[in-house]
Amino acid sequence: MRYPFIFILAVYIAFGNATELTFELPDNEKQCFYEDLEQGAKFDVDFQVIAGGNYDVDCFVTDPLNNLLYQEQKKQYDSFSHTTTMKGVYRVCFSNEFSTFSHKTVYLDFRTGEDDRLMPDMNRGTALTQMESACLSIHEILKVVSDSQTWYRLREAQDRIRAEDLSERVHFWSIGETIILFVVCIGQVLMLKSFFNEKKANVATST
Repeated sequence: MRYPFIFILAVYIAFGNATELTFELPDNEKQCFYEDLEQGAKFDVDFQVIAGGNYDVDCFVTDPLNNLLYQEQKKQYDSFSHTTTMKGVYRVCFSNEFSTFSHKTVYLDFRTGEDDRLMPDMNRGTALTQMESACLSIHEILKVVSDSQTWYRLREAQDRIRAEDLSERVHFWSIGETIILFVVCIGQVLMLKSFFNEKKANVATST
């Protein structure tokens, strides 16, 4: 296993109506995720390829009748939002069937429904108090912080994979250089030894 910390489901976080996961998508394979939704429910899909090949993947979303709601080919990242028109199981699929040898690591963020109101009586006729306004402002800032943390986690995972791949290449390159150095040294010793053997043979024949 090349990257054990992200094999299959390395990161799985479910809170409220949101699911985040990172999974490995082998070459020539397709991975699908299913969600049972009510009619009129809104869902959002965000994905990004963080490792593998040219950092691209095919993605499509279907409704319970298998109608295509979204389809993109060889995308590194994208977002999709939709409000359901019928109740049933919706499917989000990622395909790496166009690749013959490159495994991909894909991050998926699937969110359903609207965010709960911070204060149930926000629609009242009176204006918000200073404390309520401050709470709303802090709430929005924390949402931005959460999104930034997700972005930094993706960048950290992507950079770590690249660093490990580079370290592996340097390791094998160093081994190759060491082998070549030993071969050259042995070859030079044998060549010098053959020169002295030829000289001794010539002296013996002359005497």
